[in-house]
Parts: sequence; C-alpha cells; structure tokens
Amino acid sequence: MIIDPKTIPVPIAYQVLTSVVIPRPIGFISSISNAGLVNLAPFSFFNAVCGEPPMVMFAPVNRNPSKDTLINVRETGEFVVNIVSREIAEKMNLTAGDYPYGANEFEIAGLTAAPCEVVRPPRVLESPVNMECKVHQIIEVSSQSWGGHLILGEVVRFHVRDSIIDKDMFVDPDKLHAVARLGGPSYSTTKDRFDMIRPVIDRANWKPRTAGICEDGG
Repeated sequence: MIIDPKTIPVPIAYQVLTSVVIPRPIGFISSISNAGLVNLAPFSFFNAVCGEPPMVMFAPVNRNPSKDTLINVRETGEFVVNIVSREIAEKMNLTAGDYPYGANEFEIAGLTAAPCEVVRPPRVLESPVNMECKVHQIIEVSSQSWGGHLILGEVVRFHVRDSIIDKDMFVDPDKLHAVARLGGPSYSTTKDRFDMIRPVIDRANWKPRTAGICEDGG
C-alpha cells in the first residue's frame, strides 16, 4: 500500500506514523511554572540527540492543550526527564489525562515530587533515572493542530538508582525495565533483546574485517 499523507485525514496519518515508528521511549517530563505550579506529562516523541554535551529532545503536540509542559519550559527554561519503568507505568498513564491547567499530576498519580540539584522542577522519586535539563532550544515544527514543537535540553545532572548501575557506569536494562510506546494504547518493555556487534570496516576494500566494539552508530 502506498499512502500519500496529504490525501488522508490527519489523525489517520498520525496513526500510521505512530504505529510504525516503534518502540518509542517515553519522556516523562516534569516542569514548573513561574508561579510554582508543577506539571507531569508523558511524551513518546522523545529521544537522546547529542553526546557532547548530553542532550535530549521531546516534542509536545499542539492538539493536546492539557500538556502545560511547553508553557512551563518557555517560562523557566528547565525540565526533568524521568524514565518510566514497568513498576510505575500505570501511574504514568494516569498523568496523560486532559486535566485543567494547574492540576498537579504528581498528586493525581500518587507519585512523589523530589527536589533536584540544579533545576527548579521536581523529579519523580519512584523513577529509576532522572535527568535534570536546561532548555537549549525550542523549535516550532508546525503550527497546525496536529503539529508541535521540538524542545532540546542539555542534561546537567543524572540521578541513577544505585541498584541498576554497575562500577563501569553501565545501566542494566533488566533492572531498569523501561517502558516504550507502541501504536494506539499498546506499550512494551525492553525484556526481549538481542545483541549485534558493529562491524569494523577495512577502508582499503570497504568490507567488514573483524568484529568491533558494539556502539551506537547514530
């Protein structure tokens, strides 16, 4: 099937996009307004985008006015990314509702707001990993109702639960037990995995020679 997104309803194009770009990690974003109102909301348009300095991105969609996150990060220039483990997945889902502006999703979901070291927004204590972030750039991708903004943030502090990280600073994916978004109401975890070693290329003949260290090729 060939699909021209301009010839189908926008929600259907969005449905196709989000059901094939899977699994998508979840950025569970905590933020705060200048007036001190905290907000907690999940975003599946989320990922890491830079290593030096470490940066992440997430993208709020315009169609959901309940997500006060964009307002808050514009005001304060700060946010926290909380990684969603399977143990708090249901509570994360509770924060995705269309609550009125100013609603405290920490209280709604029964999650604990813990202080950060550098930024003003609180972090989710129950999350195994928190990343304190300073806004690097906010880009309007589209002003349409299903459009959105790209928010880039520099990670200025990592909070990693001691029990999931080893002496070499590797996080155990089984202990992290992160949750990812699929299409529609479906989610997945990182329990089913396999390893592949990135090839080392002999540039003289452009052929793989020996196995190299497994690392992200970007």
